[in-house]
Amino acid sequence: MEIAHFVFGIFGNATALFLFLSPTITFRRIIKNKSTEDFSGVPYSMTMLNCLLSAWYGLPFVSPNNMLVWTINGTGALLEAIYVLIFLVYAPRKLKVRMFGLLALASSVFAAVALTSVLALQGNTRKLFCGFAAAIFSICMYASPLSIMRLVIKTKSVEFMPFFLSLFVFFCGTSWFIYGLLGRDPFIIVCYYSYLILGIYINTS
Repeated sequence: MEIAHFVFGIFGNATALFLFLSPTITFRRIIKNKSTEDFSGVPYSMTMLNCLLSAWYGLPFVSPNNMLVWTINGTGALLEAIYVLIFLVYAPRKLKVRMFGLLALASSVFAAVALTSVLALQGNTRKLFCGFAAAIFSICMYASPLSIMRLVIKTKSVEFMPFFLSLFVFFCGTSWFIYGLLGRDPFIIVCYYSYLILGIYINTS
């Protein structure tokens, strides 16, 4: 059971890393054209917040035996922060203001969760609090690609949501969902069940 748990965690890390790196194509285009065009910065901000909360939840003093959770989400948070920074550089002034506001909100939420969990909570209560926070904002993150789907419908082009990207969303959700089941972690199950459903929805739309 432990071996299977670890294997699905590794597979989840691999597919998640692919997803975290997939926007590099988009940002190469943004840098080349020096414009954010019709791209939205919301998914990157929400993903960064989700990664921060999930990485925090996976830390040993919050949720033991979840090393694979905090390593990949820590990496994801760093990559998403880079994407957000690039987006801010090339976004028009009005959009920059909104993005700064969203970034400030995301930072405040993470700081509040982290400080509360360290200063006011301990043991299982800390795990429950951080788990609920991660689960709630994971659902928000998984809803953020809906803005991309709207763009796909508007442009009648799948350029903004390639098939293989959608497929890896499904693989990633499946891997982590099984990882959560094997580890009997309800928060990981809830988080990635949403991801799994989104992957199925995108690939069957």
